[in-house]
Amino acid sequence: MMGHVYYANYFFWFEQARGAWCRERGFTYLELESRGFKLPAVEAQANYKAEVLYDDIIAVRVWVSQIKRTSLRFDYEVVNETRGVVATLGHTVHVLIGEDRRPTAIPEFLREWMAREPDPSLNPRP
Repeated sequence: MMGHVYYANYFFWFEQARGAWCRERGFTYLELESRGFKLPAVEAQANYKAEVLYDDIIAVRVWVSQIKRTSLRFDYEVVNETRGVVATLGHTVHVLIGEDRRPTAIPEFLREWMAREPDPSLNPRP
């Protein structure tokens, strides 16, 4: 109604960017789940700095800022490319859980996956 993007959409954009980040490193959430693990979000935060209006072009930058024994933190920067400003900063914290739904130590294979250099060809965009 006010001509700008609904605030909760940013969390959807964070999720989409996180999935793309994983694919660019050669793995997916589904692959992680096939190994008996899940990575639910336990915290989500967004700090809105500037508007994103309908039809503005955005880019979402994402990176892992922290890896602990059972959790990790992704940070996000939403750039309004139409206006040339950083519109939003945010983060999500995720805890790795096993089939028993309890926190579990991040295994070495996942740490290795996350340390890979991105290969944009692994995440084709339309």
